Amino acid sequence: MSESSKGSVSVVIPARNEEVNIARVVNSLAGQEGVREILVVDDQSADRTGEILKSLEAQFTSLRSLRIDSLPKGWNGKTYALATGARQTSGEWLLFTDADTEHRPGSLAALLEVAEQKRADLLSLSPGQETPTWWEKAVIPFVYVRLSKLYRFEEVSDPASPAAAANGQFLLIRRGIYQRVGGHEAVRGALLEDVELARRVKAAGGRLVFLPGAPWVRTRMYATFTEMWRGWTKNLYLLYGADLGRIVVGCGETLTFDVLPTPAFLVLCLWIAAGQGSAAIALAAVALFLLALFRQWSYGRALGRLGFDTRPAAFQAPGALLFSLMLLNSVWAYRMAGRVEWKGREYSTKTSAGGGKV
Repeated sequence: MSESSKGSVSVVIPARNEEVNIARVVNSLAGQEGVREILVVDDQSADRTGEILKSLEAQFTSLRSLRIDSLPKGWNGKTYALATGARQTSGEWLLFTDADTEHRPGSLAALLEVAEQKRADLLSLSPGQETPTWWEKAVIPFVYVRLSKLYRFEEVSDPASPAAAANGQFLLIRRGIYQRVGGHEAVRGALLEDVELARRVKAAGGRLVFLPGAPWVRTRMYATFTEMWRGWTKNLYLLYGADLGRIVVGCGETLTFDVLPTPAFLVLCLWIAAGQGSAAIALAAVALFLLALFRQWSYGRALGRLGFDTRPAAFQAPGALLFSLMLLNSVWAYRMAGRVEWKGREYSTKTSAGGGKV
């Protein structure tokens, strides 16, 4: 890392009821070369987050915390926490990162070097994902493979392409351009604040760099199935650009090629076993079996390119089905119900644009 980058990063972490995660993320960042300060913004936590932060402040001189006790009208909780934190920092770079992340030793120095080499104004990662339960193994990798097709890393990082994206789990941005585009205040009501901020940076002529981040940062996004359902309900409709045509095509492709081949193959096998089969039915069964194998192989390769463990490819079919249901539920929430729920708060989808994790 160059001399000019040492001690140049102010880290801002929004935390709402993060007693399980907060010590891990602070510990993983406190020893990173390049960190000037770490500011954790306690967003009205009702658990032991504040108590744990006081203990951590006694251990790390670079750590400060502040608490938000109210949410101004027109803001969502995360954007207000991030904006509040950013105003209290002084580093040349701002690193916005989530409380459920863990940063590998040496990762910040390496990524600052990448940012400088590529002359990035905003560098963001799609972190590696920890998926201990079957439903996480089924859904989380599948969603990220889909997102990697919607937001291709090379296109987002190409200054000539209009594509823009970022992931709020790791968003490293130069203070100058952050202030020039209005910071999080400019996206105060956005539910997809990371992508909206990236769009503003690119529209202002800033350079985006978007990378697979498994070697540097890992996270477990959701501790319960309900959290996962609510989180992707909040995000998926917006991640598809609120484009119903795009959603119909994506959902139709997923159901046709990733969900239906396996049960259709099993039905045909039962039909053949019952003595009702024919040569045409047998050929159809073989074709479905080969299609299912090919899709799983292709999915495994996609996981590998993202730096993910390839073993969750075995959960492709249930993951595709749950993804489709969550995508349809996200459409319902935005187009019909008019609201989404997240972190104990309810947001109107009629006034919110954009939140979440790419």
